[in-house]
Amino acid sequence: MSEEKKVLDYDEDDSIKFIQNHLPEEFKNKFSDDEVNYIVDLIYEFYETQGLFDESDDADIEIDVDLLLDFVVKNAKKDKIRDFSDDEIESIVAGELAYCDTLNLFE
Repeated sequence: MSEEKKVLDYDEDDSIKFIQNHLPEEFKNKFSDDEVNYIVDLIYEFYETQGLFDESDDADIEIDVDLLLDFVVKNAKKDKIRDFSDDEIESIVAGELAYCDTLNLFE
């Protein structure tokens, strides 16, 4: 499947629903869709800073999850949109990565 087709399969609303449904019980109904979307936006900002979507590279994308989490936590704390805990951010990031796995987005 071409990278263009994979990107077209991604649906922001489906991503948010997927994440909300796959959060651990202690985080269910804790975040608005906008708050989840904010974290997802930070994830894609990280991808951009890492050049993960450069069109010239057809190789499989490897994501350093620790580096990704560090980036998202740092920026979420800096932006002060909400006082997210590290565990909350990690759960949202894990949900987004799982959603992308359902689409085979990074293969």
